[in-house]
Amino acid sequence: MAWDRALGAAPSPEPWAARGGPHRPQGPEAPDRQEGVRGEAKNLPTYPGPNKMRDCYCTVNLDREEVFRTKIVEKSLCPFYGEDFYCEIPRSFRHLSFYIFDRDVFRRDSIIGKVAIQKEDLPKYHNRDTWFQLQHVDADSEVQGKVHLELRLSEVITDTGVVCHKLAARILECQGLPIVNGQCDPYATVTLAGPYRQVSLPTPTTVTRPCSYNRKSHFDFEEEDVDKLEIRVDLWNASNLKFGDEFLGELRVPLNVLRQSSSYEAWYFLQPRDNGSKSLKPGDLGSLRLNVVYTEDHVFSSDYYSPLRDLLLRSADVEPVSASAAHVLGEVCREKQEAAIPLVRLFLHYGRVVPFISAIANAEVRRTQDPNTIFRGNSLTSKCIDETMKLAGMHYLHMTLKPAIEEICQSHKSCEIDPVKLKDGESLENNMENLRQYVDRIFNVITKSGVSCPTVMCDIFFSLREAAAKRFQDDLDVRYTAVSSFIFLRFFAPAILSPNLFQLTPHHTDPQTSRTLTLISKTIQTLGSLSKSKSVSGCALSPDNDPQTRPLHNRFMIKRAQGRKRFGMKNFKKRWFCLTNHEFTYQKSKDQPLCSIPIENILAVEKLEEESFKMKNMFQVIQPERALYIQANNCVEAKAWIDILTKVSQCNQKRLTVYHPSAYLNGHWLCCRASSDTAPGCSPCTGGLPANIQLDIDGDRETERIYSLFNSYMSKLEKMQEACGSRSVYDGPEQEEYSTFIIDDPQETYKTLKQVITGVGALEQEHAQYRRDKFKKTKYGSQEHPIGDKSFQSYIRQQSETSTHSI
Repeated sequence: MAWDRALGAAPSPEPWAARGGPHRPQGPEAPDRQEGVRGEAKNLPTYPGPNKMRDCYCTVNLDREEVFRTKIVEKSLCPFYGEDFYCEIPRSFRHLSFYIFDRDVFRRDSIIGKVAIQKEDLPKYHNRDTWFQLQHVDADSEVQGKVHLELRLSEVITDTGVVCHKLAARILECQGLPIVNGQCDPYATVTLAGPYRQVSLPTPTTVTRPCSYNRKSHFDFEEEDVDKLEIRVDLWNASNLKFGDEFLGELRVPLNVLRQSSSYEAWYFLQPRDNGSKSLKPGDLGSLRLNVVYTEDHVFSSDYYSPLRDLLLRSADVEPVSASAAHVLGEVCREKQEAAIPLVRLFLHYGRVVPFISAIANAEVRRTQDPNTIFRGNSLTSKCIDETMKLAGMHYLHMTLKPAIEEICQSHKSCEIDPVKLKDGESLENNMENLRQYVDRIFNVITKSGVSCPTVMCDIFFSLREAAAKRFQDDLDVRYTAVSSFIFLRFFAPAILSPNLFQLTPHHTDPQTSRTLTLISKTIQTLGSLSKSKSVSGCALSPDNDPQTRPLHNRFMIKRAQGRKRFGMKNFKKRWFCLTNHEFTYQKSKDQPLCSIPIENILAVEKLEEESFKMKNMFQVIQPERALYIQANNCVEAKAWIDILTKVSQCNQKRLTVYHPSAYLNGHWLCCRASSDTAPGCSPCTGGLPANIQLDIDGDRETERIYSLFNSYMSKLEKMQEACGSRSVYDGPEQEEYSTFIIDDPQETYKTLKQVITGVGALEQEHAQYRRDKFKKTKYGSQEHPIGDKSFQSYIRQQSETSTHSI
């Protein structure tokens, strides 16, 4: 089971993210990858007009599929976006691509340039800023997908007795071709090319997906030409537009692959073609700065992780806690958040996050000398609490802030209080009153939301309050400021500042609203840092709204009419979808809902095969009478909707165990050909998911992440061991090279380090054996590893070198 993750990051605030995956069968699993990006552009080419400035935005793409779009930065040739993006990637990809677009109000937005990073190259740029030159974009370079090709060579004796060599080329299947303007009607041209000849034979157009071709292309040639000739396959998308058909990619296969056998069959990645059109110099398009975070984990079954997992889960009970395995991870990682993310998820999964955070918070408070600096640094404690709030508090955040944020976005009242920035006709006094009203409302809903605060957050806040009050008994305010520094400064204020990153708004806010939210956020931070409100610290006030009616997820998507009409594009409409704990609705913009599906009527939520309507990213919400077919904007959103709809309907008593993976069209199910629209499903439903909406966590996956971190910082673990030995036998001034580690008890810490290193070493041996076994079984040119897969070629070289060294 493969999981991919992507994160787009700007300096602040950090995005919230929920990670997790389905339960896995026994045995080692496929890679789990995480990507992150942080960027800005500079030196973009000037616009060919009088002002020369551009209104630009950037998109994040998996190959050619857009999964995220930044806001538009107006009138700039060096735009900075300051946005975060995080998602689970539900499919394989070859390139993580970034396109810079120039907005055109009257015509189609134009592409300025792109940066395309091959998946296998992502580790090179891990967690460091890199400037990439923007590359020219043309139709011949934009390719994706793969082709299954078959070649057969035979000898035919003519009527005159001459032996003739006949070559038959056939495309068996294509996968992963792009959808262009909602469809893909691909066809192929097959060419036998060489120094003295070039013969082309087109295959018939097909609209099936995956694309299947039945016609063979036949060529005659002399035997001595085998080493000189090649088969070239060009894929095209048939278009009715005046610009002609669109190039989808090509592959070239030398005929010498038939030297050893008369038949040959393999999968190939489609490749771009170089038509010599790149006339611009590399620097003419400007550049894009990216900070890419990339990890790759192979997750084994649960029993492999028992020793390391048990050692980590005992951390809260270790005395002192600085000698625990979890605290050691925080000491050796370069960034505390790097350790906090998997630790919090692991402890949440096993119900141990509160005692662990309480233990490390108590230890940090004891080391703090000034109450004004309590929890102000980027310590392991603060990062763990941040991560816990992100995971457990998303629904609480939406319940509390979403109505107020929506009102601010709709009212467009000016709150500018900087005299220099006031527009003509604006009154400073009126703007200050608008700001005061907005702040008053948001501050009130926060202080009245205590009873809705998740239990795990309340328990942590109680622990912080008690630890601070015990440590600084003369400061009566510290018990409140210790909590408000988290709930206001680290929880609510970032969400107010950038609501779209927390799904509080579906789109980026306009510049005026963004400025208003910035002023509100700064004010809330100021109030929070001075707050003495026991109501927030104790989390004991009445709720402000009904959680059943607060949206869990909403977006514009495309739906198919639920009637019995024959399929046609006219039956697909854009609608605003909204999900609560009570119902799933869709409507036209802000109108009354056109349809409401009670949660108890959702029997299953599953993907819909592309062949049904030749449309990607479709899923189905199955009801007692029929299924609602929906197309999400991209693969990431489709997965998010399937996950959350499945979770809220998980406890429905009549949930299905089987379903139809394709649609019911023209009197039968496309998947099993059954004629009755009420026929039972032909495929088992996917596995169940946890009912808890916020916490969908895989403990083995997080333990594997922790193992990978320990393994990458092995040199620091060994240095920490040396520091423990040094302090055990030497009681003088601390040696400078060991001063970065917190070691309260050298002997206990040494014991823990020895256990960690042993556990990590055992897992490393298992991974090495798994890689060796996989190397023996993997075939280059298979569907999993098509020819042209550079990551696999690199893997082959690494394994060959490893094998040579072993010999």
